[in-house]
Amino acid sequence: MFSREVLVQQVVDNQNWDVIVIGGGATGLGVALDSVTRGFKTLLLEQSDFAKGTSSRSTKLVHGGVRYLAQGNIDLVKEALYERGLMLKNASHLIKNQSFIIPNYSWWDTILYTVGLKVYDLLAGKLSFGASIRISKKKTSKRLSTIQTKHLKGGVVYHDGQFDDARLAVNIAQTCIEQGATALNHFKVCKLLKTKEGKVSGVMAKDAEGGVEYQLNAKVVINATGVFTDEILQMDKFDAKNTVRPSQGIHLVLDRSFLPGDDAIMIPKTTDGRVLFLVPWHNRVVVGTTDTLLDSHSLEPKPLEKEIDFILETANAYLNKTVSRSDVLSIFAGLRPLAAPKDASEKTKEISRSHKIIVSESGLMTITGGKWTTYRRMAQDTINKAIALGKLSHKNCRTKDLRIHGADGSAEATNHLYIYGTDQKAIELLIADTPELAEKLHPRLEFLKAEVVWAVTNEMARTVEDVLARRVRILFLDAKAAQEVAPYVAHVLAQYLNKPQTWESAQIKEFTQLANQYII
Repeated sequence: MFSREVLVQQVVDNQNWDVIVIGGGATGLGVALDSVTRGFKTLLLEQSDFAKGTSSRSTKLVHGGVRYLAQGNIDLVKEALYERGLMLKNASHLIKNQSFIIPNYSWWDTILYTVGLKVYDLLAGKLSFGASIRISKKKTSKRLSTIQTKHLKGGVVYHDGQFDDARLAVNIAQTCIEQGATALNHFKVCKLLKTKEGKVSGVMAKDAEGGVEYQLNAKVVINATGVFTDEILQMDKFDAKNTVRPSQGIHLVLDRSFLPGDDAIMIPKTTDGRVLFLVPWHNRVVVGTTDTLLDSHSLEPKPLEKEIDFILETANAYLNKTVSRSDVLSIFAGLRPLAAPKDASEKTKEISRSHKIIVSESGLMTITGGKWTTYRRMAQDTINKAIALGKLSHKNCRTKDLRIHGADGSAEATNHLYIYGTDQKAIELLIADTPELAEKLHPRLEFLKAEVVWAVTNEMARTVEDVLARRVRILFLDAKAAQEVAPYVAHVLAQYLNKPQTWESAQIKEFTQLANQYII
């Protein structure tokens, strides 16, 4: 079902579609899933890999957004908290209830956050992850053994969601295919097709692997390309104004010893006005994020020195265990597709994260803004809009209770394979059949050789980067180790994809260069 040959053949056999979605991040995948489950013939095309951009580079949180509450954006928070509850229910293997502690260093902050988070609890309603409580200095320092205790007054505990972003994207892509959609990575849209009247009627797209171009017709074309939104809008109208301004956020990944307990830390006030999180993730700690407006965007954004310094300085102001550059296992940067500020003085932290649907004169539909937590609602609104415009027949949304591929809340988190949910059993069968696949990929990592085989045979991985960045998350967890296992991964891929030695060597070289950007 997930074979590229089968999926490409579907494109060869079908030139006419109801919906073509451009972009395979959280937004595009959500739109494709909403579309296909309503019964529309759906094609999703991603120029690189699923979640290659912003959607694999988040802070790993499924949350309402405490800072949006502080800004008074009640509707956005309420919507996100509702969607957070649905995500926990529908992708139970990847979303978990995470306790956060806000350390308080003034009595006023204690009162402010205690009251504010009670409002947060109320907005979550029946889908609450747990009530927030105030805790003493003694309890705060016991639960956060590495927290700075000088002037500490206590803490406020609240609950939010934590998840694996890229793995959820891959599972949504699988769900789309299981429901009858065609979803292809490494398949770039090069041009929009138009009628004599100037209406968008489809796309020209090129298979990056086969090099073949396809002309594909559709009743509606949806631009869900995040920071690349304007490139598609300019395919439609060459002088279209920029609607998106990328804001860069970086994250540092540290050893678990910097946050050894079960709780995450939320630091609500930093010098750049954003909150800073320290979140347990795959037995490491993700620390971030920054907020730097950029004038350009790329598939592989680079962290800036000032961003690295900012995170290290802020973390060290709150921790009693000093973090230095040598402690950083991996560093990754992501771009937020924020609405372009109306003037240069507008701060990105003040730009609303609410999503927006744009309908061009040509009929091209664009969905921008939003965040991972609200991906399902964004998709629902987008397809509802297409129906309201008369592009599609009226059919109700069916994703509210739809389980995502792998959903299983019974897996034991003690075994790292739990993130595969119901697929865990299939991976264990692979190992039973070929016992050497039980070997670790790297002596200091928990990941197994079987996971590489699974990624290429069942999760549409096509390159070493696809495997080590977004299926088996080693690049994001330990970049040097990722470089060391790249030759093995390239060899497995070459075997299963029937690639020559030259391809294998090129993959190792390419990935090694890429991984250098993840090492300080």
